[in-house]
Amino acid sequence: MVRHGEVFNPTGVLYGRLPDFHLSEVGQRMAERLGEHFADVELTHLRSSPLERAQETMAPIAARHPDLEVQLDERVLESTNLLQGRILSARQSALRDPRVWWLLRNPLRPSWGEAYKAVVARMRTAIVDAAVAADGGQAVVVSHQLPIWMARCDAVGRSLVHDPRRRECTLASVTTFTVVDGRTTRVDYAEPAKDLLPARVRSRRFVAGA
Repeated sequence: MVRHGEVFNPTGVLYGRLPDFHLSEVGQRMAERLGEHFADVELTHLRSSPLERAQETMAPIAARHPDLEVQLDERVLESTNLLQGRILSARQSALRDPRVWWLLRNPLRPSWGEAYKAVVARMRTAIVDAAVAADGGQAVVVSHQLPIWMARCDAVGRSLVHDPRRRECTLASVTTFTVVDGRTTRVDYAEPAKDLLPARVRSRRFVAGA
């Protein structure tokens, strides 16, 4: 499971599932790094979230495996979020607006978007299907931070309720699920583009992001 690269988003919009949010120049370099990372790996299946930033991240990987067709899968989409489209940068954060505070009433579900359990359910089936499609080989799936983190929490028995700032799922990171007989038996994590991350992110073990 690969998280997409950095997105061009100078105004700090929570873009969620909105269209027309593309990789930044750094994000494109991250995608190329992922292409290099998987170049010599014997991949047997590729699939991606339909969002532009995910497909653009997949492109360099797919280019190095031209015999494989990229399958789009809505189950690995970003989570729905009722704050989508609002600016969340520090000085102009929509969270300062009392009119949105009702959406924050229950962080355990969470009340501002798709339930964590619902994210887990769709990601669990997507991972198993990708493993089956890989037919004993290795699949690469490009997705988004929260869905990947939910899948990892589910696989290792970690609570789904969490501080978003503490997710170990940086931009262009690779979270590997080893699936045996439909069950995840191991989870590994790598950051092939770590040197391209902002300095403030590289210094943390767990990082947040969109």
